[in-house]
Amino acid sequence: MTMVQHGSDALNRPNDLPVDAVCYWQSGELNQHSLPAGLTREHWLKEGTWGLLTLLSGSIGFNWDDADGGTVELSAPARMVIPPTIRHHVDKRGSFTLQIEFYRQA
Repeated sequence: MTMVQHGSDALNRPNDLPVDAVCYWQSGELNQHSLPAGLTREHWLKEGTWGLLTLLSGSIGFNWDDADGGTVELSAPARMVIPPTIRHHVDKRGSFTLQIEFYRQA
């Protein structure tokens, strides 16, 4: 797994889901053609919802859009935990395949 992180708070983000997190929805495989455009613009998960992005092939940029900022350059295979309410977006970097799972705490 390759992760290169930039920004003042990039290293202080959660690396793990909460221990009591339960998956309630899973995307199919998404690629540079099928990734919803909304994921390339600033967005966030609602309170109580966690995301797990799994990069299966290729590379993407993951940007934290909150006050702490930061960018993570992901190269497959890689995983990124996305906590609730923190603004973020994905940058396409050529061809890639990823999957996103959504969790809530039990």
